[in-house]
Amino acid sequence: MKYRQTDSPPVAAAKASFSASTAYRIERDPRFPSQRKAPRGRRRPDPLSDVFETEIVPILKAAPGLRPVAVFEEMLRRHPDLGSGIRRTLERRIRAWRAIHGEEQEVIFRQTHEPGQLGLSDFTDMDELGVTVAGAPLDHRLYHFRLAYCGFEHAHVVLGGESFVALAEGLQNALWSLGGAPREHRTDSLSAAFCNLDRDARDDLTQRYEALCAHYGMRPSRNNRGVAHENGSIEGPHGHLKRTIADALLLRGTVDFDDLATYRGFIDEIVSRRNARNAKRIDSERVVLQELPDRRTSDYEEVIVRVTSSGGFTLRKVFYTVPSR
Repeated sequence: MKYRQTDSPPVAAAKASFSASTAYRIERDPRFPSQRKAPRGRRRPDPLSDVFETEIVPILKAAPGLRPVAVFEEMLRRHPDLGSGIRRTLERRIRAWRAIHGEEQEVIFRQTHEPGQLGLSDFTDMDELGVTVAGAPLDHRLYHFRLAYCGFEHAHVVLGGESFVALAEGLQNALWSLGGAPREHRTDSLSAAFCNLDRDARDDLTQRYEALCAHYGMRPSRNNRGVAHENGSIEGPHGHLKRTIADALLLRGTVDFDDLATYRGFIDEIVSRRNARNAKRIDSERVVLQELPDRRTSDYEEVIVRVTSSGGFTLRKVFYTVPSR
């Protein structure tokens, strides 16, 4: 428009680097195309005009949790002439109504993770996959560690329940595999490890956990009880990892393994492939991690057990054998 004050439309258009036809179009109407576009009108009569406010809204108010498909089936029962083609229209109309008049939605603020700041640990049950070792069902869990920023993962097969020993072993394996430690380590409440213990045992476990984190220079933190989304950086990847393992088992053709070591190697290979996809991001975070100490700390506990005459004992619901002497 500046060039147009002194030049003809083709010359002004050439100086402005667009075509002469565009210049003549602007001459005719200087508005933007989005401003000239007329709003789309309804192409057919509203099939819900007679029933939405009078019948559907009262149903939604009386039963807020009712699924749209249930409302759809009820409307077809009352008004067979509506036809099955109104389902998507009804679902959109219900979604729009609930956005304005429905229950208040929980607001969760987005988090910005900094490299080297946060690592998370949690356990997930693996029984649903039906893994067997030498034909016997394997009752186990998976300890899962993850860095929130780069997505580095480590998984460790745990026999028995969630315990401090399983946490300590899995966490240290993850940190030494990673080559560094984040500044903060977050878990859930670890209730499975000490909820049934007396107060002295709970205090002892808390001190041991804090000592473990202090050994690696990490600040321990926990999400609030019952607020799972505070641990979302690992709760969500739990499901992705388990689905990846399930797919790998289907491709393998069998869920049976010759021994436990073979199964552990199978899990390690899957996790390694997942980490390889984030290799550049993991390498960028490695440089800002804290250095590891000179040695690992203890990842075991001393327990007195009664060995049977057949040379075996049970510890935390897991049966072990020892030399007969």
